[in-house]
Order: sequence, then structure tokens, then C-alpha cells
Amino acid sequence: MNLENAKAQMRKGVLELCILNMLNHRDAYASEIIGELKKAELIVVEGTLYPLLTRLKNSGILAYRWEESSAGPPRKYYTLTEIGKAALTELLKSWENLKEAVNQSIQNEIKH
Repeated sequence: MNLENAKAQMRKGVLELCILNMLNHRDAYASEIIGELKKAELIVVEGTLYPLLTRLKNSGILAYRWEESSAGPPRKYYTLTEIGKAALTELLKSWENLKEAVNQSIQNEIKH
């Protein structure tokens, strides 16, 4: 088993949930999103993030707007749409169910 690959796949699996949750609290541009994910040790490179943001935008979950920046070129700020808020609600429910199932499975193994 390639442990690093398994860890990366787990992080990748929750990446969308984490991004939507972050954008539910405030709009952000890609570099901010990457910075927050790195702080949470969900290390993401731009090559992973941009296709995901584009897919979420194309599916109506995210929208974006351009804002001028005092520190360089304009920035593309992503925001959660109403469809995105509904999707986040469903993903959070699924996450809670999954988390509970995994914890239960781990606890059952510890007991045996």
C-alpha cells in the first residue's frame, strides 16, 4: 500500500466540501482558498484547484466576480450560489453520516 497516495486520496475526497464550506462564510479568490487549505493541511496546488473551481462554476454551484486589487491585477472572487448552498447542505449531511460510519467501524475493530 502506498500510504502517501492513500492520504492524498482522502484529502482530495473532502476537498470540494471544504471549499464550499469556506465559500459559505465568505467570498474568496483562488490564492486565498489555497492558503486556507494549506493551513488546514489539505495541501492543494493550483493545478488541482482551478479545474475543480471551473467544474463547480459550470455546474452552477459557484459564481465569480472580478475585483480590482491594489496589489496587482484584478482578482476573481468565487461565491457560493443558492444551488451551491443546497449542495453544501447535502454534502455536510453526507459527511456526518460517513464520519459516523467510519468512527463506528473503527470503534468496532478496537473492541474486538
